[in-house]
Amino acid sequence: MSQNDLLISMNGPVLSLTLNRPDSLNSFSPEMILGITDALKEAQSNPEVKVIVLSGAGRSFSAGGDVKTMGQAAPAQVYEHIGRLNECILTIKNTEKPVIAAVHGFAAGAGFNLALACDLIIAAEDSKFALSFSQVGLISDGGGSYFLPRLIGPHLAKQFFFSGEPIPAERLYQLGVINQLVSVEKLKEETEKFAARLAHGPGKAYGMIKKLVDHSFTATLEEILEQERITQTLMVSTEDHLEGIAAFKEKRRPVFTSN
Repeated sequence: MSQNDLLISMNGPVLSLTLNRPDSLNSFSPEMILGITDALKEAQSNPEVKVIVLSGAGRSFSAGGDVKTMGQAAPAQVYEHIGRLNECILTIKNTEKPVIAAVHGFAAGAGFNLALACDLIIAAEDSKFALSFSQVGLISDGGGSYFLPRLIGPHLAKQFFFSGEPIPAERLYQLGVINQLVSVEKLKEETEKFAARLAHGPGKAYGMIKKLVDHSFTATLEEILEQERITQTLMVSTEDHLEGIAAFKEKRRPVFTSN
């Protein structure tokens, strides 16, 4: 993978993945998508990684697909490209560690959907989001048709897909799509604070919570109740649970190890 497409760094237990094609507003390249997927898979098996932060270099988070190259690829190439993107999205969802999107500037098209696939979104107050697919005669890819209706309902999702118009971050915050709004100057600082707080939490519990919440949209109540029952039976034997109980009794802050 070209280092110009994705920057990877570790700050303690937090893994940072930075989309790095600023001249094209971090539009996707095959190397970038494959790099994110590979980094997430490695993070899943690396006990030193507790939280992953996805951000963009330069003026924006990501413009999604590269409009300059659209219309040049054969259908088979498009099919292959979206297959790589699909694997990336599924890897984000299957990674049993919190993934935070830190968004500034624009998050458009599949760039918006990449952020939606993450567990949490922290955005700059002046950032804008757009599902611009219809403006070039396309449908959403990258899971937007799945994620957005579940967050805001089908009618409003269709409006955003049909119009393709920019959506201010403030509106998405009010709709519950964005978790936290901060000034662009404090985006990195506040994201790092949030990530550090999660990194010192009960990682195994976070992973199970992520699975249960995501599965709840396609499962029945009976199925979720049974999954909770089985999972909780396993969780009460974890070191994190025992530490949490001990810390509560001793009136101190727990020291979780994600075990």
